[in-house]
Amino acid sequence: MRRILFNPWCWCVVLACAAPVSVLKAGGGSGPGGRKHAVTAKVSSAKAAAFAEEVSALYEQINLKEIGLTKKAFEYALRGYYYMLEHHWLNKTNILSICDLSQSSRNKRLYVLDLEQKTVLVNTYVAHGRNSGMEYAQSFSNNPSSHKTSLGFYVTQDTYYGSNGLSLKIRGMERGFNDRAGGRNIVVHGSEYVGPDFLQMNGVSGRSYGCPAVPADETEEIIDLIKEGSCLFIYHPTRKYIGRSKILNG
Repeated sequence: MRRILFNPWCWCVVLACAAPVSVLKAGGGSGPGGRKHAVTAKVSSAKAAAFAEEVSALYEQINLKEIGLTKKAFEYALRGYYYMLEHHWLNKTNILSICDLSQSSRNKRLYVLDLEQKTVLVNTYVAHGRNSGMEYAQSFSNNPSSHKTSLGFYVTQDTYYGSNGLSLKIRGMERGFNDRAGGRNIVVHGSEYVGPDFLQMNGVSGRSYGCPAVPADETEEIIDLIKEGSCLFIYHPTRKYIGRSKILNG
C-alpha cells in the first residue's frame, strides 16, 4: 500500500475557504469576480504559508543545517516531491534523495532522507559531470555526449550489473532538462574516484560522464535504499532550471 506523508496543500484550501467574508472582500470588490479573486489569493497565500512552515519544521527536525544541506535545496526538493506524489509517479514514497550541487565536490552533498521517520539515512559524496565544472558544478546539459550533469527530478528504477558494477537506472521526469537520461546511460553507480581517499590524494572529487556517481564502498547500501520508485533531485540554483521547471512551478 502506498504510504503518503502529511501534505499541507490539502488542508490549507479548506482553511482558506473558511475565511470570513470581510477578509474575502478586501481588495477584491463586491461582485462575484472580486470575491472569487480574493478567495483564490487567500488560498494561494495559505498554501504558501503552510508549505514554508513545513519546510522550516522538517529542516530543523532532521537537523539538515548541521550536515550542510542548504534550506533552499531542501525547499525545492520537497516542493517537487509533493508534485510527484500528487501525480502518482512514486512507488517508494518515504525516501527523498537530494544531490545539492550548489556545494563543493569536497563536501558530502548527497542526502538520502526518510521523510516518515524524519532521519538522514545517508550523507556522503557524489560526483558531477566532468564538463559541468571542476570543484564546483556550474554548467548543465541534457544533450547526449555532453558529459554534463542534468538537473531536476528523477524516479529511480531497477538495478543491473555493468562496467561500473552494481548500477541503478534513473528516469528523468523533466522534459528539456533530464528526459534524455536513459539514452545517455545516466545511472547511479559506484566509483573509486568519489570518496575520502580520492579527495585526500587529489583535493577534489573525480568527475563522471554525467552520472551521480557515489563512493564504491557505499554503492550497495545507497542503491538498496533508493531503488524501485523513489524521488531523486539533482539541484543547482541556476536560473534557467529554477525558472522553467514545470515540476517546481506547476
